[in-house]
Order: sequence, then structure tokens, then C-alpha cells
Amino acid sequence: MTQTPALRTQLLQVDGMDCGSCAKTVEASLHSLRGVTEATVSFATRRVKVSYKPDILNEVEIINRITALGYTVEVAPAKKLQAQISGMDCGSCAKTVEVGLQQMPGVKDVSVNFATERLQLSYDPKLVNEAAIHERIKGLGYMVEESLESGEGHHTHDNCHHHNSDREHDRDRAHPIPQPPQNPAPTTWKFWIANRRGQSVILAGVGLVLGLLAQYLALPVWIARAFYGTGIIVTGYPIARAGLFELRLRRADMNLLMTISVIGAMILGDWFEGALVLFLFSLGTTLQIFTFGRTRNAISALMDLAPSTATVKRDNKEVTVTVENVQIGEILTIRPGQRVALDGIVVSGTSAIDQSPITGESIPVDIAPGDTVYAGTLNRAGFLEVQVTHTSHDTTFAKILHLVEEAQGSRAPTQQWVDRFAEVYTPIVILIAIAIALIPPLAFAQSFNVWLYRSLVMLVIACPCALVISTPVSIVSAIGAASRQGVLFKGGHALETAGHLTTLAFDKTGTLTQGLPVVQKVYDLETVDTNTVLRIAASLEQLSEHPLAKAIVAKASLEGIDLEIPLNFKALPGKGIQASFGGLLYFVGNRRLFADSGIGLSSQAESLLAEIEQCGQTPVLVGTTQGLLGAIALSDGLRLETTEAVRQLKRVGLKRLVMLTGDRTAVAKQIAQQVGIAEYRAELLPENKLQAIEQLRQKGVVGMVGDGINDAPALAAADISFAVGGIDVALETADVVLVGSDLRRLAYAVELSRKTVSVIQQNVVFSLVTKVLFLLLGTFGFVGLAIAVLADTGTSLLVTANGMRLFRTKRIN
Repeated sequence: MTQTPALRTQLLQVDGMDCGSCAKTVEASLHSLRGVTEATVSFATRRVKVSYKPDILNEVEIINRITALGYTVEVAPAKKLQAQISGMDCGSCAKTVEVGLQQMPGVKDVSVNFATERLQLSYDPKLVNEAAIHERIKGLGYMVEESLESGEGHHTHDNCHHHNSDREHDRDRAHPIPQPPQNPAPTTWKFWIANRRGQSVILAGVGLVLGLLAQYLALPVWIARAFYGTGIIVTGYPIARAGLFELRLRRADMNLLMTISVIGAMILGDWFEGALVLFLFSLGTTLQIFTFGRTRNAISALMDLAPSTATVKRDNKEVTVTVENVQIGEILTIRPGQRVALDGIVVSGTSAIDQSPITGESIPVDIAPGDTVYAGTLNRAGFLEVQVTHTSHDTTFAKILHLVEEAQGSRAPTQQWVDRFAEVYTPIVILIAIAIALIPPLAFAQSFNVWLYRSLVMLVIACPCALVISTPVSIVSAIGAASRQGVLFKGGHALETAGHLTTLAFDKTGTLTQGLPVVQKVYDLETVDTNTVLRIAASLEQLSEHPLAKAIVAKASLEGIDLEIPLNFKALPGKGIQASFGGLLYFVGNRRLFADSGIGLSSQAESLLAEIEQCGQTPVLVGTTQGLLGAIALSDGLRLETTEAVRQLKRVGLKRLVMLTGDRTAVAKQIAQQVGIAEYRAELLPENKLQAIEQLRQKGVVGMVGDGINDAPALAAADISFAVGGIDVALETADVVLVGSDLRRLAYAVELSRKTVSVIQQNVVFSLVTKVLFLLLGTFGFVGLAIAVLADTGTSLLVTANGMRLFRTKRIN
């Protein structure tokens, strides 16, 4: 059974027709276009109505044909609709919604993202309205949680190029920040109690066990069937409903064949098989729903960091307005502890800005007039005035949100081999069963009952029980084993993809490193020793909240150094601090602090600072009004297990490891050498990381390991993504979570995934060989009902046992 392409109808307004003959000319010309099924032109109303096959023809070609005749086309006003849809269980459900809506006249550009449960489409309001679209969705078995409608203006076209550019301009003029689902799915164990699908799986499991118990105790057969029937009804209803909707849309998938097969099994009296298959199939899809529930909350976690209001200077007064009402060129005021609302350039003030949401780097950046700040970043200290350079829909932060959604949408889960096989297998099996039941009696006067019986036997044998069970059982077993070892896979797609991994990319900060500054070395310039340099710096820094200050104080505490109580403490945002004790005034900070204080640096001091910076470390200068006393070098510290994790990955055969970081090249080079990664790319913004992942994907299956918000687009774009650390968005966006952030679990995850792929392949081959053999035997009457049931059930049990071996997989030492 194949899908018949839906027809589309387009209404066009045409100017330039002088008489009825012109209308006839346009009509005849459109009829000559391949793909046009109907074309009517009204000279009085100047309206053209065209019905066409979208797989052969598109709107642009129709407009081209009319404009080539010398007329001008005015497209009827189009509207866009965005909606949140609930009730989708898998990617096939999203496809059902797309196909169902595409068949409505006036609806076009339909896109359904299963990961975010988001629908986007354009429609002609003269042919269809929003209420009708909602009813269509409900008619397909799904619910509309909320919708947002936006209109577009008229577009007048005199050529195709103009038409395209206008449409692209409207589509790209702004991409609104995605909205989170209104009713996010539960992501804890309560899901199995509160969610309808979770409840049905539990109930079906109980019914299956009780049915087996009734059979074991030799109770009346109706008692066992009552228990099996309960499981079949509660789990089979959504599957049968999905199969019916697919049939109405002239499509066929595994749901339809599963429904027919279970009914066939019940007719032949094997209610246990029907209940078992439906239980395992429903369990697999429900696990997928559960894991996707966390992914659907990723954008919501991102949005929490984007301020909804901004303080703007207008008429010499500060007013608070929504970010959507701030225009380019206006001045924002940002106080310490506030997040930057919009991208802009600092015009007044200095501060330290935490840019980790954008660059992923934990060490705050010193900001002064002329520097750029980004929306979503945190102002640590100092009052800033910022001139807005981007509107709320065009900030770097908004682009990150957009990239996450687009990457998730473009990375639609690949259908497992069972679903791909079913696209051919399902219609063939149905047709063969019908042929077996009808052709011999009608064409050769054979017994109808005999061949109907054989067709039912064939359906039981053909039921993809082993195929359906082999993959979920293998995946569930592997996921169970991984969970015990602290590795959480978000579904079977992630598990299988990791088994084909050829390249693994790492973020640096918070992934390979701790994400916090650590004192690497203390330098002196001979006038004092290193302990004195550290004591002076820590004595002043103990009054500061800067991350570098905390690292210095922690180092002094570790060394057991007693600190002084500074007097006349003064913080100089963007520069450092100054205070006095022991009769001397001390300065601790960056180069700018010493330059602005009129303290010159000797050639020896300059050489020392250059050496520190070349090593990719941040120098903190310590001195008096007389000159520099020493410096403290800080950098992001490596995780303790990083080097061992890289060694294990190489040991399991993963040769290509790449580090992607927003940090400086010198820092990247140093870290890569320390951990044993040969390839690295530095100074990357989130969109650069996304591009790097896409380039790597051209040469194989790519995984991405990250922890920060800035990693979200790259995590979503990779074939398989791993999350470490405590940043919620990375945990929500990634396909695999390493509990406790132990990187050594990466090698275990890859090795387990490869074993899982191998087991699934074994099950596939065994199931297919068995099916082909018994299909031939059953079709020609060599196999009766009992053997058919035994063959099908036996195959299912064998592939199940094989898959369960994965549960015993241990971690790599």
C-alpha cells in the first residue's frame, strides 16, 4: 500500500486580463502544465483557482507560467500557524499529522517536530481556517494544546525571483523565540503512574502475568483470556487507532500489521502471543515517550536565562519595558547581579561579565566602554550603560535557542530497521494474506475455509513478533545495564547510534576541565618570595567575590598561609583591587589596573607576563606603587579522570577525538596536549561549534560531549550527544547522560552500544530466516496452526534471550 499524493489548491488574483479571451488563454496554459488537475479562471473576478499535485508541480512554477503570459499575480494573503500538539507517541505520529494536514486544501509548508511537539504551517484563509485545522488534528487522534497565529501581507509578483525573495524575507525577517510546551511530560518515576501510556503498560503486564498464572493452574480458559484480553485492549487501542488513521491516509505501517496480526492470533486462539507482543511493543514506545519528555523541556530551561524585561533610558529617566519593545540604538542600564537583556556595546562603566551562557567559559571577562556584551550573560560587578545593537529576536542568545530547535528538528530520529522494513513488509504481507484467502477459492474452486485458515496461519507466522521484540528487548537490557553503571541512554536511537560512532568531539570548559579557575603557579621577581606574593594577593582577595579571587584564597588556605586584614579596601571593576596593610599600599589585578595607577612594568615583568599568557593562563599581577612584586598564573583545571578517559576511548578503537572550545588557541593547545587529543579547534562561538559538527558528520558518525548552554546547538546537531556536568540544558538536550560526570563512562557507553548493535543484527538475521522458511511452509499447507504458533513464539523467545545477555555487560577497567 502506497500513499497517494494529496492535491493542493491555490487561489491567485491575476491583473492585466483585458477580456474573456485572456482568461481562456491563462486557463488553457495552466491545463498544459504537468501536474495540474484542474484550472478555472474568472475574468469578472480576476481569480484563478488551480488544483495540482505537489510532488510534480509547485506554486512558483504556476506563477511563472502566468507571468510569462504577461500578467501580474497577486497571491492571496497567507497566514502562519504555530501549535503545540499532544498525544504523539513517536516520529510516525508526527508524519501522520503532516500528511493529514497536507491533504487539506489551502494548507502548505507543514512541519511537525516530534521532539518539541511543535507544529508550524502556512495556510490560505480563503480556503481553510484555524478552527478547521484544529478539527483535522483532533480527527487524526491528537490534541492541540495551544496555538499562535500570525498573518502575512499581500505579495505582488511579476516574476519568480521576486516571489521567492519576498517569501524568504518574510520567513527570515525574525524567528521568534521558541515557546516551551504548556504541559511538559513528567520525567520521574511518577510518569508510569500519572501517564496514560505508563498506566496501560503496567496494567498489561499485570494481565499477562495473571493470564500465565491462570494457564499454569489449569483454570477455565475464559479466565486466562480475560486477563490477556485486558492487556490487549489497554495496550492495543492506541496501536489499532494509529493503524486505522494510517489506513485512512492511504498509508500502512507496523501499527496496522501489528493490529491485524494480534486479531489473527486471537482468532486462532493464541491470546498469550497477542498480549505478549502488544505489551513489549507498547513498553518500547512508552520508554521513548518517557525519555523524550526531558528533551522537550530543554528550550524551557534555556528561556529561563533570557530576561523578559529591560531597563531603558528614555527622556533622561529609567523605565522598565519588555525586551520586545526595545529598539536598536536605545541605552540599557545594567546593575550588578542583573543579566544583560539584549546584545549591545558598552558606552559607560566597567565590570566583569560572566559569559558562560554564550562562550561556555567560566572565568568572567573584564568589560570596558567599546566592548560587546550579549543577552543572557550576567553582570558580576559594576554599573553599565549599553547601546542596543540587536532586537530581542536577533540576539546571540535568541539564535542559540533557534539553533537548538532547528538542530533538533533537522535531526529527526531515524526509523529503526523494523519500521523501514515494515514500509515494504506490511503491505506485501497484507496483500499476500488476502491473495491466499481469495485466489485459490475463486480461481481454482478450492475450499474457502481451507485457504482462509491458511491465510490466518500465514498472518500468525508473518506477524513480526520476533522482529518487534528483538530490538526493544536488546535495547531495554542494554539500557538497564548502562543505568547500573551510571550511564543513562535516552532511548534506543541513542544506544544504536553510539554503536556506529567514528568521531567524538569534546567541549573543553566543564567537560575536559573542571570549569573553575585554579592557581597553576606563583611567580616572584626576586624582591620577595612566592609565599609573600601569595599572602599579599590572598589578603586583598579575601574581600572579593570574583572567581579568580576565590581560587587565590583557596590556594593560600591550602598552603597554610596566614592572611592579613587589609585597610582602605577599594574594588576597581574591570581592573582589580587595592588595599593597604603593614604601612604599604598594594595592588592586585590586571595590566589595566597597573597602567591606570601609573605603575610601570619592567622588561623582566613584561617577559614574565608574556610567558604566562603564552601558556594559555590568566595572570593576576601583585605589586605596590614601586612596581610589580610577582604574578599568579591561573587556568581552568583538568578533571582528574580526563586523561584516563581519553586513553580508554582509544583503547576501544575510537581513533578520532576532537576538542571544540570557545577559549583561546594557546589554552586549547595546552589542554589538548595534556590529555592526549591530537585535533582541536579554538575560539568558537556556538554557531561555529555547530558548523564544526556538521563538517565532521560528512566523514562519519559524530558524537559530541558537552556540559554548557553554549554546547546545546552542537549537542543537538551531533548524531549522538553526551552530557556531563550540572548545566540543565546540556542534560536535557543530550542523548546520553553520564551520572556523576565521570568521563571514563564514555568508553563503556561506546562499547556497550557496539555490543547492542551486534546483538540486534544477530536477531534480525535469525528472525528473517525463520520467517521466510515458515512463510513458505505455511502457505503451501506443510505447517499447521500449532507449528505456526510454536515457530513464531519460539523465535520470539530465542531473540529475547539473546537480547537479555546485554544486561550482564560490565564496565571497562
